Amino acid sequence: MAPRDITLFCLGNFPIPIISATPSSVIPWNGSVKILCRGTLESYLYQLEILENLTYKQVEKQLGFQEVAEFVINPMDTNTAGRYQCRYRRERHWSAPSEALELVVTGLYDKPFLSTNGGHVAMPGENISFQCSSAHMSFDRFSLSRPGGPTLSRHRDARLQVDFTLGPVNLSFSGVYTCYGWHSGRPYLWSAPSDALELVVTDTASQDHTTENWVRMGVAGLVLLALLAILAENRLGPQLPHQEDQQDLPDLSRSWQKSRTEWTFGLTPKDHQKDSWS
Repeated sequence: MAPRDITLFCLGNFPIPIISATPSSVIPWNGSVKILCRGTLESYLYQLEILENLTYKQVEKQLGFQEVAEFVINPMDTNTAGRYQCRYRRERHWSAPSEALELVVTGLYDKPFLSTNGGHVAMPGENISFQCSSAHMSFDRFSLSRPGGPTLSRHRDARLQVDFTLGPVNLSFSGVYTCYGWHSGRPYLWSAPSDALELVVTDTASQDHTTENWVRMGVAGLVLLALLAILAENRLGPQLPHQEDQQDLPDLSRSWQKSRTEWTFGLTPKDHQKDSWS
């Protein structure tokens, strides 16, 4: 049997566990964090491990059939920050270890300053540059972080400032950003977070088109209402009298014809009367 097959037999050919941290893997000093290790429903033993001196050592075990095991670390300090992994036991074998989870503790140094030269509002497709700087503490690493987004780290020889360029940005880049400073020799111990800086990515052109469409729809609606009002007025306007109602009206047609004949021969109705009396 090949060595690789022996390894799979010893570890068990099981799904690799998934490790995660909530609410975040970046935790304030003396804060707490919950580490989740997801295995299978048949798993009856979970083990959490931390990397020390190039070797993973057991931190805690949890016994019981469950798909997800929870490990709470409280408080977070220089001893509990570090690189973690987990594994589970099923039947007579251990699973392969999960991918590594890095827990960072913040607040060991004064906060840096975060700024941007492009303003707080950007259009899709633009590039935005953030500057993270420290006036007093000399760092050789800086990290830019946003809740729900990846953490970006940069190295800078000057050790006082680093630039983070994001882009081309889209609407998903909107959010609140902070930055941290730290030393490469102590990668899990960071400074306090900088003051937050909010970035808004907005597609104003799309909003303008939406507004124009609403205006067009509103005008069309007003025109339709006007047409309906005109039609209603025509239907409900004055009607010609019915035949039975015309019997009570005086017969003006003969009088009108007589007057018209008199005006035709140059006589007024009065002159005609005089002529007939003479």
